[in-house]
Amino acid sequence: MVTPSASPFRLLSCLVVLLLLPLLSFAADPDPLQDFCVADVSAPPLLNGFPCKPASNVTSGDFFFDGLMKEGNTANTFGVNVTAADVGSFPGLNTLGISMNRVDFARGGINPPHSHPRATETGVVMKGKLLVGFVTSGNVFYSKVLTAGQMFVIPRGLVHFQKNVGEGKALALTAFNSHLPGVEVLPLTLFASTPPIPNDVLTQAFQVEEDVVNSIRSKFAS
Repeated sequence: MVTPSASPFRLLSCLVVLLLLPLLSFAADPDPLQDFCVADVSAPPLLNGFPCKPASNVTSGDFFFDGLMKEGNTANTFGVNVTAADVGSFPGLNTLGISMNRVDFARGGINPPHSHPRATETGVVMKGKLLVGFVTSGNVFYSKVLTAGQMFVIPRGLVHFQKNVGEGKALALTAFNSHLPGVEVLPLTLFASTPPIPNDVLTQAFQVEEDVVNSIRSKFAS
């Protein structure tokens, strides 16, 4: 049996689809279909945010947040306190793709190496002197000491830190292009996970003896 040749229309349709596929892969997120979607944080999150509160339950208070006004308590292992203004604490940010942190540093305090899997970070030093650095996926380290008024940016997902290298306290305000950027703090991720990462994995990865791993674990025990 001879298979009939494809119609010109079908061939043209296939060609159009093939031409459009690269464009579709770079398409932007769709515009929101509502003015806002104040989060109902008592409900489980959906694919890209929390469910919206009914508009009848939305109040002015949902769009204002005063949590960044107060200095955080830095009496901890790292001498740092991060106050997050993300969708979890500020429901009005839901689906808007933005959030902020206040980061307070004791003298010598460090915001330890960490990453934000869902956001690029930018920040401004408000007080003090901070060493800010990040490492690329090519294992290149970039850093600079910043003072009040100076700004930095950390590309999405890259490991980075800030350390107070001044004589007194320091303060930074940071912003993200996600309403819930997430954070992976490397010391806690590696040595304080639940359940714990097996010791033989860490000893082989860091090329150290087991007593070194146990010593580090003990410092982060809850």
